[in-house]
Amino acid sequence: MPTADPSDHDDERRRLRDAYDLVADAYAAHFPSTEPEQPVDVAMIDHFVGLLGETPDVLDGGCGAGRMAGLLTDRGCRVQGVDLSPGMVRAARHAHPDIPIGVASLTALPFGDATFDGLLYWYSTIHVPDRKLPTVSREARRVLRPDGHLLVAFQTGHGPREVGEGYRRLGYDVTMVRHHRQPDDLSARFTADGFTEVARLDRAPVAGVERDDQAVLVLRRT
Repeated sequence: MPTADPSDHDDERRRLRDAYDLVADAYAAHFPSTEPEQPVDVAMIDHFVGLLGETPDVLDGGCGAGRMAGLLTDRGCRVQGVDLSPGMVRAARHAHPDIPIGVASLTALPFGDATFDGLLYWYSTIHVPDRKLPTVSREARRVLRPDGHLLVAFQTGHGPREVGEGYRRLGYDVTMVRHHRQPDDLSARFTADGFTEVARLDRAPVAGVERDDQAVLVLRRT
């Protein structure tokens, strides 16, 4: 079986970064806070924060325009954010000038070992191909403190899907690939690298708003 060329991932990541750079301002204007989330989704974040102790250090990994960074700050977390897209980082810094936010990938986090009590990966692993998930998982474990927690939210399903149509209808010439996975499969991936699942949400899509089932996993570094 032929092996994947590492440059394939580099090209995909470059296209993704360029796409989010292009739509960053429109995204930030349309979703300044938790407008797309259901109350049960936010409840999972609250449960996650409750597991972390007082004034925890939390990384918003793949923070986009910073809407979840603000929510975490409001709940008493000391937040830092990273995103692959410089355009999204610019929008996040504008919205939250008091939160440190920088450009970085989940596969190479610019932090020392055991830096954070919690990691929030809110729909940020969805653009990571399967072959890069082990790197994401190991990096997450590395920067988490012992007994720290990771929250991962994602659309469920099977395999990659091109999802740039909505932006193209708005006039943006972008291509975006989203990788759909089953909760059991993603949980097993992180479990293989030293995590234990402690909570799960698996819900149906909201009619007229979402097309896919949604899932949230909360895992503890063991």
